[in-house]
Amino acid sequence: MVDIANFPKPANRPASPNFSSGPCKKRPGWSADALETEVLGRSHRSPLGKSRLEEAIDRTHDLLNLPEGYLVGVVPASDTGAVEMALWSMLGARGVDMLAWESFGSTWVTDVVKQLKLEDVRVLEADYGKLPDLDQVDFDRDVVFTWNGTTAGVRVPNGDWIAADRKGLTFCDATSAIFAMELPWDKLDVVTYSWQKVLGGEGGHGVIILSPRAVERLESHVPAWPMPKIFRMTKGGKLIDGIFRGETINTPSMLVVEDAIDALKWAQDVGGLEGLLERTRENRRLLDEWLVQSDWAADLADKPETASNTSMCIKIVDPWALEQDAKIQALLPKRISQLLDAEKVAYDINGYRDAPPGLRIWGGATVESSDIKALLPWLDWAYGVAKAEIKQG
Repeated sequence: MVDIANFPKPANRPASPNFSSGPCKKRPGWSADALETEVLGRSHRSPLGKSRLEEAIDRTHDLLNLPEGYLVGVVPASDTGAVEMALWSMLGARGVDMLAWESFGSTWVTDVVKQLKLEDVRVLEADYGKLPDLDQVDFDRDVVFTWNGTTAGVRVPNGDWIAADRKGLTFCDATSAIFAMELPWDKLDVVTYSWQKVLGGEGGHGVIILSPRAVERLESHVPAWPMPKIFRMTKGGKLIDGIFRGETINTPSMLVVEDAIDALKWAQDVGGLEGLLERTRENRRLLDEWLVQSDWAADLADKPETASNTSMCIKIVDPWALEQDAKIQALLPKRISQLLDAEKVAYDINGYRDAPPGLRIWGGATVESSDIKALLPWLDWAYGVAKAEIKQG
């Protein structure tokens, strides 16, 4: 049995061990005592309930500096619900290009091809760690993509590849990108996310942002399939604009709404959108410095400009590890995660179940850079222990 005492532990520990990629760490200093509770037990359709939902919407619009005419709505079922609502409501008017390079992008492909059964679909795919060839995207068609692949740690580098004079709509699943990466709003027509990622909010609700072009599509296109109630954004050919003024489709958790408002207030306190972006950039910078020095770890992304600064994915490149069979290669990151969990240093950092074996560390704005810095020596410690255990058998 390996004697862990032979592997000296780092002197410092992260103040918070929460590095999960969703739900993600609460904002620094979070406490339930900070949440307003007057609305709890009241109808979400009461003047008070509606005003709290409107505040969440208005704060979001202001924080993101959205262009005039862009609408923000709170919808059911987290980011997944928001994406499905958009796909079911608006696709079918044109051919569609589907981009996929990780698990969630692949899920949207499956839904469009096998559930909606659209005939004119082009699928542009890439393996984990890579992007599809963005030059092949046809913007005369609708385009569906994730800005940041949460399970692969690979992002589009910018919006330069998106045509400004596009004829189709762009559908962007931005759940692990928004508030952490610069988004070109003039090139995005439908954007979805959930509060539980960069803002560190609670699950259950999604947010959908629509451009005027997206609203025009909603009011001019009638889908060829039956529409469940929770996907409907129009009535009588007109937008149900109440969705974007705090009149939700179904009953929301007002406690979750209050938590989101608290997170949005904190975001303004740390410098608004630019403050959030800078916090995530610094977390990425610290990881990059460590990776340059590491003899066993590398980023899963094959190009630095596509490496995520939120769901930061690490692969093991130690030549010894690469010589092991698939079972051992999968065991290594799992054991690293177990060791760090037991030490209360890092929780939930094993890679996504469908991704290549590795680690996934959340670097969003609610994570303090001091905690990332403290974590990195522990990764070396845990890898050393795990490798010794496996070698000993």
